[in-house]
Amino acid sequence: MLDLLLPQRCVVCERGGSQLCADCRDALRRLEPPLCARCGAPTAWPVERCRECAGRRIAFASARAAIAYDDAARRLVHSWKERGLRRLATEAAALLAEQLAPRSVDVVTFVPADRTRKLERGHNPAERLARELALAWELPCEPLLERRRGERQRGRSAEERRSMRGAFRSTTAVPRRVALIDDVYTTGATASAASTALRAAGARHVEVVTFARTLLRH
Repeated sequence: MLDLLLPQRCVVCERGGSQLCADCRDALRRLEPPLCARCGAPTAWPVERCRECAGRRIAFASARAAIAYDDAARRLVHSWKERGLRRLATEAAALLAEQLAPRSVDVVTFVPADRTRKLERGHNPAERLARELALAWELPCEPLLERRRGERQRGRSAEERRSMRGAFRSTTAVPRRVALIDDVYTTGATASAASTALRAAGARHVEVVTFARTLLRH
């Protein structure tokens, strides 16, 4: 009945039928090897560290994403995060599950939202993605982190994004192996700061998994 009253349109191409049509879903750019072993950036050949992460102190063991954060992916993520089309989290989790095998971890967790943004949106996109992905991977999902301060990342420069030290904390004991979920990997600063907090609380191995990844130009 709802679809009759409010016909669905694809958030990428705006054709009627569904929130993400089959053609646009298939056209999303998957991130395939070779990739940087540490941060997951596409590379010309397999490397342990690439230009994006070499020389940086990174708290996570590895980062992987399903798709490139191009214009199509940006429309999808914006609709999911800012327009309240929460069912797109299920699509995003399905794409991730297709692209990445289940992680060898004890638990899945997520980057906590800034409180103001969560109130504005009415949900935490990273949490919804993590819970959907945990179901697909048949792993438990637990909220292990909280924000110490509410700094927004959107609109900040790459250097400003990297100043996330101390932004998160954990108030509970954390299992040894953790998959940390977020919607988009940009510079890795948020993922590294959250991983630092998880390791301080007991994690020994943190794998970052995001739906999309920004591809930086050099």
